[in-house]
Amino acid sequence: MTVDRWATALLRLALVVLFGILVVFQTLSLPGQFRYLAEQNPEDAALRWPATVITIFWVLCVQVVIVATWRLLTLVRRDRIFTEASLGWVDAIVWAVAAGWLVLVGVLVWVGLHADDPGLPMLLFLSTAVVTVVALVLLVLRALLRQATALRTDLDAVI
Repeated sequence: MTVDRWATALLRLALVVLFGILVVFQTLSLPGQFRYLAEQNPEDAALRWPATVITIFWVLCVQVVIVATWRLLTLVRRDRIFTEASLGWVDAIVWAVAAGWLVLVGVLVWVGLHADDPGLPMLLFLSTAVVTVVALVLLVLRALLRQATALRTDLDAVI
C-alpha cells in the first residue's frame, strides 16, 4: 500500500471517528450542557435555546465538511478529482464554512454588545479571524482546483 493510500485510509478513519463524536455532541452533550447552565444560572436561562441551536448548527457545518471531504477522497481514489464533480463538493465545504462564519460574526456582535468582560468577545474575535483565514484559503484552493480541472480537460481533449 502506498503512502497516499495509507494517508487516505487514516483520514477516512479519522473522519468516521470525528463524525461519531460530533453526533454525540450534537444530540447529547451540547443540549445537556446548556440545560445544566440554565439550571445553574437562571438569569441566563433565556440563552439556553439560542445557544443550543447555534452550537448544533456549527456542528452541522463541520459534519457537512466531513461528508464533502469523504466524497472528495472517493474522487481522489478513482482519479476523478480534476472533474466538475469535485467542484460541487468543494463548493459544499465553502458554503458550510461561510454559513458557520456568518453565524459566528452574528454571535460576536451580540456578545460584544452585551459582554461585561473582554474574555469571551476576544475569544470569539480570534475564532472569527481563524475561520476567515480558513475560508479565504479554501477559496484560493477552489480556484486552483478549477484551473487544474480546466487544464486536465484540455489535456484529455488533446490526447
